[in-house]
Order: sequence, then structure tokens, then C-alpha cells
Amino acid sequence: MDDTISQTTLRLSTTSTYEKPSVSHSEQSWELATESIVVRIRWFGIAMGYVLVQTRTGLHDPSAVRAFLALGAGYAALDTVFYRLGEVFLKRFPLFVSLMESLFIGLLCYHDTGLDSPFRWYYLLSVLCCAMRYRRELAWITCGFHALSFLVLARTVGANREGLAGVALTLAILVWLTWAASALATILRATGQRLAQLNNALERNAGELERRVAERTAALRASEARSIQQEKMAAFGLLAAGIAHEVGNPLAALSSLIQILQRRNPDEYTSEKLDLAGSQLTRIQRTLRELVDFARPASKAVTRFKPAEVIDEALGIAKYYHRTKDRVITTEFSTDLPPVRAVRDHLTQVVLNLVLNALDATKKGGLVHLSARSEAKSVLIEIADDGPGIKGPDQARLFQPYFTTKAQGTGLGLFVSRQMVEESGGTLTHRSELGQGAIFTIQLPADHGSHLPTSPGLLHQGAGA
Repeated sequence: MDDTISQTTLRLSTTSTYEKPSVSHSEQSWELATESIVVRIRWFGIAMGYVLVQTRTGLHDPSAVRAFLALGAGYAALDTVFYRLGEVFLKRFPLFVSLMESLFIGLLCYHDTGLDSPFRWYYLLSVLCCAMRYRRELAWITCGFHALSFLVLARTVGANREGLAGVALTLAILVWLTWAASALATILRATGQRLAQLNNALERNAGELERRVAERTAALRASEARSIQQEKMAAFGLLAAGIAHEVGNPLAALSSLIQILQRRNPDEYTSEKLDLAGSQLTRIQRTLRELVDFARPASKAVTRFKPAEVIDEALGIAKYYHRTKDRVITTEFSTDLPPVRAVRDHLTQVVLNLVLNALDATKKGGLVHLSARSEAKSVLIEIADDGPGIKGPDQARLFQPYFTTKAQGTGLGLFVSRQMVEESGGTLTHRSELGQGAIFTIQLPADHGSHLPTSPGLLHQGAGA
């Protein structure tokens, strides 16, 4: 019985987390659980029958009894095999089984000792099995079959007054057991279905809780990664400001000295060298200014601007990257591109991240191409490279935090870049094939509001530094 309950519980616990168990599934679980009890009852009856045949005398036909018991053992064996396969033997024909059992038990009693045969109590075991497995109506029909079988037996053997009293008592017990077993089975069946529903609801809630925990965990990791990236940028800004301050003062002094020397009317050769030194100092000061501008605390204000301005600003910083000298950077975008509304500093950082990644992905002499175009109600900015491409398994994890294929990478660049683009209502996608490079596409909704003046030099198609 404990095995039956544990098997039933196991089957209920394996119900799908997101599907409500159907009535047929619940019925199948109930049938298999009760079948395990029925199989034991059948084998108990067969074993007790052989014991009764071997230990008693006065049987009308012991050979016939043994033959019927052998037939019953064969039926019990088939029932056991089907149960092991997860099925119920002859489950579509319950009334046929009940009729055959009535005939079987009646013949056992007839060939044993008649009305007082202990095999008459098999009627009780049969109706008990039927009440557990099937509906109440079938149990009562089975009770009727057994009562008729026992009455036919009484008439066949010619029961006397004492025999008729025993028949009445047996039938009364049979009716009482049918009522009690049917009522108990109905209660147990309803309880099992209710437990199945509660178990399913519990698993569904557990699945929902796991999903929410996973979402909160992912959000927490995203927030942590974003904070790390922001701290790095803040530290970079402080470092850039410190360098600019330390280097700016000596540069200002050198610039003053050059101007003093130029006022003393030096010869042509000296004047040429002083002009060259002055232009180089101006270049250094411009580089420091661009570095400080990029490293300043990022503004999170949403503004309206031309995409070309962001591309120019990002390329102005990328030109100082050491790999830029050995690569070719080309740009192509039209002057009539509509403006976008987003956080400008964020978009500049995204474009710069993608350009630096493209430079890292290419070899010496490689090509990085930036283009922008208007499509429907969106503006698309594409950064393409002719590198080796991205491996298939890596593409699925490309935007996950802390995933990187670089030896010195942090795995936060693409993750933070996608977040920044999505915060502005856009998307960041990619496509890549091995040996054919990769293309990253920033898609932002176009802002067709009031006209913005076109900045000069927004039509590009050439090589970068």
C-alpha cells in the first residue's frame, strides 16, 4: 500500500509545470495505483486457493478446482504483465471481467464444497477490486452478477433452510461491502484529483517564482555590470583630467616661450622650426581637449541631434587608438539623414565601442566601414569589418555580461552598449559569417520634428587616419 501511494505521488509530481492535468491523466494515475492493489489481491486469492485445496478434504472435484485456479493464475499473470507495462488488462471491458469472475467463482464453489465453500468470499474480493477501479454504477452491477451467480449455485446444489440462511447472510455482506467500498473509493478518487490539482498549482507557482527570481537576478547582474562600467568611465575621466592638468601647464609654458622667441625676429631656419614646434604643441593641446571632453561625466539628458555628429565625435577619439594606424576606416552617410532623439553621450560611447571592437577584429590593412541611412521611420548606423567573423556558439552569448573572446576584455562593452541603445528606444543587432567579417547595426527611431541645420562635412566616403 505504501508503494502504491508513493508511486501515485511520483506520477502526480511529474505533471508538467505549466499544464493543468487533464481528467484522463488523473484517471490513468488512479487506475494504475488501484491496479497495483488488485494484482496483489488476485495473487493472494490464487495462493490461498491452492492452500485450501491442499489442506482440506471432502472436495467434490479437487482436479477441477486446481484447473480453475491454474486458469485464475494465468489471468493474474496477464494482469501483472500489463500493469508492469503501465496498462490495465481488459480495462475497456469491465462488465465482461465481472461476468467472467462471477462464473469463475461460482464454478470454484460448485467443484469445492458448494454453498459453504470458502471460495464464496472471493465474491467479496471481486466486488472490492471493481469498486476501487471503476465507477459506483459498475460496482453495483458487479454486485448483481455475483448475487445472481451465488443464487444459481444455491439452486443448483439444492440449498436447505440453513443453506438459504447462509446465502442471505452472504448476499447481505456482499451488498454492504459494495456500498462501503464504492463510497470509500469515491472519496479517495475525489481526494486524489484534488491533490493532483493542488500539486499542479504548486508546481506552476514554483515555476513562476523561479522565473521571477531569474528575472530579478538578471536585472541585478545587469545593474552591477552597468555600475562597473560607469565606475570605470568615471575613473577614466578623473585620470584624463589629471593628465590634462599636469601636462597642460608645461605645454602652456612651452607655448609662451615659443611665442617670445618668434617675436625676436629669428632667422628663416629657426622661424620654421619654431612654427613646427608651435603646431605640434597645438596638436597636443587639441588631443588633450578631446580626451577631456570625452571623459567628462556623461550627461543623461535626451537631446535631438544628427547621427553624423556622433559618428564624427566617436571617430575623433578612435583615431588615437594604436590599431587605427594600421587599418583603413571609411564612412558613408547622407546629408539628408533625419535627426534622432537619444542620450548623445551614450550613443557616442556605443559607436566608439563598436569601432574599437571592429579594429581589434581586423588584421593589419583591414577595413572598418561606418555607414548611416534612413529606413522607414528609423535611422540605421552600421559598423562593419572584414575580420574573421564570429563563431556560431559565441553569437548567442555575445551580449551577455562578462562574456568576451578577448584576452584582456571585461565582457561588458557590448552588454552595456545594447542597454544604452535600448534606453533610447532603439535596438542593437549583429550578423556575421565566418571568414566574412561582422556587421553591427544600431537602429534608432527618427525624429521628424523641427528642422535641424545640417552641419558642414556630413557627406563622407574616404579613408581614416
